[in-house]
Amino acid sequence: LAVVTGAARGIGAAVAAGLAEHGWSLLLVDACAPQPPLDYPMPTPADLDAVARGCRDAGAQTVDTLIADVGDGAVRGKIAAALDGRVPQAAVAVAGVIGGHNAWNAPDDAFDLLLRVNLYGVRHLADACVPSMAAAGNGRFVAVSSAAALRAMPQLAAYSAAKAAALAYVRALAADLAGSGVTANVVCPGSTRGPMLEASAAVYHLPSQDTFAGQALLRRLLEPDEVAAAIAWLCSPDAGALTGAVIPVDGGLSA
Repeated sequence: LAVVTGAARGIGAAVAAGLAEHGWSLLLVDACAPQPPLDYPMPTPADLDAVARGCRDAGAQTVDTLIADVGDGAVRGKIAAALDGRVPQAAVAVAGVIGGHNAWNAPDDAFDLLLRVNLYGVRHLADACVPSMAAAGNGRFVAVSSAAALRAMPQLAAYSAAKAAALAYVRALAADLAGSGVTANVVCPGSTRGPMLEASAAVYHLPSQDTFAGQALLRRLLEPDEVAAAIAWLCSPDAGALTGAVIPVDGGLSA
């Protein structure tokens, strides 16, 4: 059983699909609602339902959905209720939002939202899932950070701060889990095709997200399923030797 946040589209949906193909049961979590003051489109309940149907068709044993805001501490109880006593073998924190301002003039509501979703969302998933995994002596916790946590990027101070904090949080989580049988690792994607990258293009007044392809050594954008493949591996027994690791899946952007 895996709990995946941000599951209604993008990397989260690709993680769900990849795990489904390996027969995992899934609890898919997404807010499926606007996130003011951000103004780019967010997924809908219909999007989450479509991902769930696709996962069932792909081979997931069971698929449950939960519409909930990971940045709200109440999500911990909602996840616990949805699990109904089941112990997840993996928890994957993908939910994220992006916004752009100069470091000195990010509006308080925008800065707070980026911290709440990108950092507190990771913490809340850990709070909900890690204790039972540790008690069982087995589990995988994976968080999606960003290449923006590894290198300086203009107009992304709030986003970078939140993603870097999430990275540090998960590494410290790995230390707290030493000897428990539960691993905690971080994946840092680069420019990955999707609505968040399109929103990033708008920050820089670029014609489209494809413009970012030139920044990476691969000279192309990543697809969500390429990042998801690394996450699925981290959830597997083959990744048992890794904990506290930070893996850049970024086409060489941070090389």
